[in-house]
Amino acid sequence: MASAFLGVDLRTNIYVDGFNLYYGALRKTPYRWVNLETLFQLLLPKNTIHEIKYFTALVSARPNDPSQPQRQQLYLRALATLPKVSVHLGHFLVHEVTMPLVVPSGQPQQYAKVIKTEEKGSDVNLAPHLLHDAHMNRFDVAVVVSNDSDLLGPIKIVRNELGKKVGVLNPQKNPSRAILPHIDFIKQIREGVLRESQFPAQMQDAKGHFTKPMSW
Repeated sequence: MASAFLGVDLRTNIYVDGFNLYYGALRKTPYRWVNLETLFQLLLPKNTIHEIKYFTALVSARPNDPSQPQRQQLYLRALATLPKVSVHLGHFLVHEVTMPLVVPSGQPQQYAKVIKTEEKGSDVNLAPHLLHDAHMNRFDVAVVVSNDSDLLGPIKIVRNELGKKVGVLNPQKNPSRAILPHIDFIKQIREGVLRESQFPAQMQDAKGHFTKPMSW
């Protein structure tokens, strides 16, 4: 497998699982204010990037982090300034569940109610966009920004049945062994390229000025 499938004028579409990118490469770094166009141009300098599709869901305020939705909205506002980027929203399911606690051996089992949050839609929305765009011949190379083996099925169809090249930009530390045999290239998203791909702290759009979140 080549380390990257590069070539002048290869029409390239990029499909970003926003939560996989965030939790794999961004969450514990100072680089969450990342400009996706700059990031992917640096990682794929010889490819012609046509579209970047970013799949995420709107978060809700939590007692320990009430400003999380505001930070996300600012980031989505920053992404909206990029002409090649489109945002596709799924949704969250939040509900209380009862779960067992760890107790010493021989002690009676104890339980606690916890808030369980499940993100629905990123990979489910990403897969049909990837398949449909391949069927409509909208790219020569598809690049998936995720390490989720749930995307193996659509990746195999796009590559084996529709004859497109498929690569992965991996946000996680280790690549998925299930995906590796079925792609043309893989690149790690490393700290250095994230550092070089940041939006400016002060930005402007049609609504006016806005600022990078303080905690980012």
